[in-house]
Amino acid sequence: MYRGWLRHLGKVWMLLTYLFLYLPLCFMIVFSFNSTRQDAEFTGFSWRWYQALLEDSRIVDGFWLSVEVAALSAVASASMATLAAFVLVRYRRFWGRTVFSGMVHAPLVMPEVVIGLSLLLLMVGVQNVLGWPQRGMLTIVLGHTLLGMAYATVVIQSRLQDMDRTIEEAAMDLGAKPYQVFFLVTMPNILQAILAAALLSFTLSFDDVVISEFLSGPGVSTLPQVIFGYARRGINPTIYAAATILIVSVTLVTVTYSVWVARQARRREREIAAGQAAEPVGAS
Repeated sequence: MYRGWLRHLGKVWMLLTYLFLYLPLCFMIVFSFNSTRQDAEFTGFSWRWYQALLEDSRIVDGFWLSVEVAALSAVASASMATLAAFVLVRYRRFWGRTVFSGMVHAPLVMPEVVIGLSLLLLMVGVQNVLGWPQRGMLTIVLGHTLLGMAYATVVIQSRLQDMDRTIEEAAMDLGAKPYQVFFLVTMPNILQAILAAALLSFTLSFDDVVISEFLSGPGVSTLPQVIFGYARRGINPTIYAAATILIVSVTLVTVTYSVWVARQARRREREIAAGQAAEPVGAS
């Protein structure tokens, strides 16, 4: 009986963990459709708070600003991280490599408060000298790009380390120039990692509050900032509706990407299997 209890202990622990993680989200989604402001009693199904959400210009503007900032920072982070990861993996020895690697990965272990404060001091200093940039969307994108680049570099770097280098060497033996090898051979092989890194950077940027608080200017607020500001004044079911839309959007993007990756993997396996099956015929 004791061994039977131990066998089910892991399942119970996993169930409790999932409940701890997802039960609050389910509670929030359910009460975003509540007909009243009651948080402890579901009084009836209603679209009332979603209609109120569309009429709240601060939330709507914050949502679209968050989408723009997240999209721009995701593209910038993935692009810069691809180059940084390529340099770190393909060039093992060059002057300043250790310092470069440390600077790229430093945001992973540095508190966001420190990153936000240091970037704020930098932006204010540059603005005092050059008169540009004003704190707003551009400074938020720069801050989020710095944070997203660190995470994206780790993702792309791990894929590059596992990539078969003989493919690149074969391309160079056939006369391809280094930039042709990079764009025609290396990039297609690490494309999934780049997309995953961009998706991760998008999510980090869309969710960020701390760095945005330091780098946003007057009248410029992302959706998490607006939600955080409303939460300070008390719970509003409109926040539940905004958070539910946020969860559904992120879930759809993640599921779509996962399905695409699974299909690509299955197609690659079929092509490899077809190639292996056709090899004896060609050899004969």
